[in-house]
Amino acid sequence: MMRVLITGAAGFIGFHLARHLLDEDAEVIGLDAHDPYYDVALKESREALLRGDPRFTAIRARVEEPGLLTSLLGEHKPDLVVHLAAQAGVRHSIENPRAYLQSNIVGTFELLEAARAHPPRHLLLASTSSVFGANTRMPYRETDKADCQMSFYAASKKSTEAMAHSYAHLFGLPVTMFRFFTVYGPWGRPDMAPWLFTNAILRGEPIKVFNHGNMRRDFTYVTDLARAIRLLMDAVPGKEPVGPEDSLSPVAPFRVVNIGNGAPVELVDFIAAIEKATGKQAIRQLLPMQPGDVPATWADTTLLRSLTGYAPQTQVPDGMAAYVEWFRSYYR
Repeated sequence: MMRVLITGAAGFIGFHLARHLLDEDAEVIGLDAHDPYYDVALKESREALLRGDPRFTAIRARVEEPGLLTSLLGEHKPDLVVHLAAQAGVRHSIENPRAYLQSNIVGTFELLEAARAHPPRHLLLASTSSVFGANTRMPYRETDKADCQMSFYAASKKSTEAMAHSYAHLFGLPVTMFRFFTVYGPWGRPDMAPWLFTNAILRGEPIKVFNHGNMRRDFTYVTDLARAIRLLMDAVPGKEPVGPEDSLSPVAPFRVVNIGNGAPVELVDFIAAIEKATGKQAIRQLLPMQPGDVPATWADTTLLRSLTGYAPQTQVPDGMAAYVEWFRSYYR
């Protein structure tokens, strides 16, 4: 039986990944702090569903707690570790950067030290498409330079990539970093656009449309993302690249992989999908671009396909129909 430790298991992505693994009869150790950055009741509801499976073990703690992860890896000896715990949100990082320093940078350091002491077969860590920052050449490729981050959130995630590479080089830890592209779907976070838009439209309230709607995002449905992570667990970085598109380090068993739909969607089309799913028209409040944000994201998914034979398939109208159905059911 495969044993996997997931940090951030009660979070949006962690919850879906844990369910995917439990469906495969894996044993899952789920670590989560239930941080109050957003509604803790949502995290408790996710975790309650996971607790219904006897192969799931829930642990309540913070990843940045000194020595905690070293103890957990020593006790449970997971085959794989997926590090999803993080302080998320571009705009919140402007207001409270210290939270990102502690959770994202110190927390990742604690994990790397734990993996150094008790090496798993494969260590997989979440990054973000936000690290591409001021890059304008699209689609974003893993081999593109990413040195001009636009927010402290993105900077903290780029820092974890550099930290993980150093540990992969120094201690031979096989590491894969994911760069996620605008993940959405059932059980999503209430600080994200799908929740904010859906909630406002159903209530007949205005939605805030930044950059006057001139935005494009590579929206990725969450169950597609979970499947991609599961397949990448078996793609352990070795010594030989899979092709010219591979981001494999020349000095370490380390690579970065984009997980996106590979097709940007105009914000107006995303809003239209919500309008269709809800049966209501949005009231738009057009606003300028927010600090730290970027006008577009677009993932090149060639490497993901080369490593796994898979690419996310769900289109926004279908994904948002499922999301609105969940939203109405959960929030009644």
